[in-house]
Amino acid sequence: MISEHAHLTPHTSRLTILITGGSGQVGFELQRQFAPFGNILAPTRQELDLTNAQAVDAYLTKHQPALILNAAAYTAVDKAESEPQQAKRLNAELPAQLAAYAAEQNITLVHYSSDYVYPGDGETPWQEDSPIGPQSVYGQTKLEGDQAITASGANYLIFRTSWVYAARGNNFMKTMLRLGRERESLNIVNDQIGAPTPARLIAQVTALAFTPNASQLTPHALPFTTHIPTGIYHLAPRGETSWQGFACEIFSRAREAGEALAITSKTISGISTADYPTPAKRPLNSRMALGKLESALGIHMPTWQSQLALTLSENSEKG
Repeated sequence: MISEHAHLTPHTSRLTILITGGSGQVGFELQRQFAPFGNILAPTRQELDLTNAQAVDAYLTKHQPALILNAAAYTAVDKAESEPQQAKRLNAELPAQLAAYAAEQNITLVHYSSDYVYPGDGETPWQEDSPIGPQSVYGQTKLEGDQAITASGANYLIFRTSWVYAARGNNFMKTMLRLGRERESLNIVNDQIGAPTPARLIAQVTALAFTPNASQLTPHALPFTTHIPTGIYHLAPRGETSWQGFACEIFSRAREAGEALAITSKTISGISTADYPTPAKRPLNSRMALGKLESALGIHMPTWQSQLALTLSENSEKG
């Protein structure tokens, strides 16, 4: 109950949160998770052209967000090889621009990065301070974005994640479900190892790192308080699999849920990365250690299998 003497100003009661890339998989889930925290701004491409630095500056000046969640990215990994400048603008220059604004305004920037910043060799899970060594334009531009943010002086959280998918949008899970209905056999890469990460989990963990601090605002206080120190964190479920293993689990659980599939477990063949050449080099090792994040937040990340079951259920409900 609110006292009759209580009053909330628009500034302190509805803090503005800017979510870039709001129509994407992660951006959409961030909108759902952060809706209770404040006034969400998630401009479409028509409302804000993120490739235009001047337009971004003008938007920031006009709306003065109290928190920025940067889910925008150039994610066409193969296309980036032939469009390096476009990838650089969204993956490196935009994060640098947002970080400079965050530092100037003393607000927090959350940014989403990738396992592609690592060399992708070996079998040991990457630590946040492991040697970097991107093998593609996409990976290099994502690394440049990370480096610009860490050098900016801003309050920031960088979440490096892997193999993102969701119940909406275009992604591996949705593609496999479609192909599983249409085809009786598939060849799928089996020597790239990682953890499939649902966008919903990324947004949930991001929200866990924050408490809106509207009631305690002073001219020198941060409007949103993070529970964890500024830094880089790995954000993915527990466990590991290959793309073939991921596909098999998708088909198995979909079949259990009553999906009519043409594919069978015996007609899913594993192939090597070398047998499936692409313009951009993919990391064979996308394993990421989760200890830093789990320790900081006091949580235990769920398994990728349990998260897949939830995402498939949501996808079925959508359909």
